[in-house]
Amino acid sequence: MAKTNFKNIDEYHSSFSGDILKRMELTRKIINQIVPEAEEVISYQIPAFKIGKKFLLYYAGFPNHLSLSHPWSQDFLEHFKDELKDYKVSKSVIQIPNENEFPEEFVEKIIRFRREELKETV
Repeated sequence: MAKTNFKNIDEYHSSFSGDILKRMELTRKIINQIVPEAEEVISYQIPAFKIGKKFLLYYAGFPNHLSLSHPWSQDFLEHFKDELKDYKVSKSVIQIPNENEFPEEFVEKIIRFRREELKETV
């Protein structure tokens, strides 16, 4: 990924191809379906989604994985502890390996959970 001054998500996506692009497009579609009011932005030169001034989620494509990121709450980590065992996880990133089938239902659950977390903080 040579370009690093992305202005929007379409520009970011245009620097990818193949399966990782499909995974990012599917992630974007899921977010837009579940949280249609979310604003698409570029933050830290990666795609991000905001509701008002609060960030819902970031994602980024890499050669071996798709990262979903946000400073995960303790409630989030506890709620998904069993599902997260299958992934490399830190306090702010979940890495979804490209070699595995894309966990669409799990990503939907993450987005729904984050949407509810944001509602509680507004």
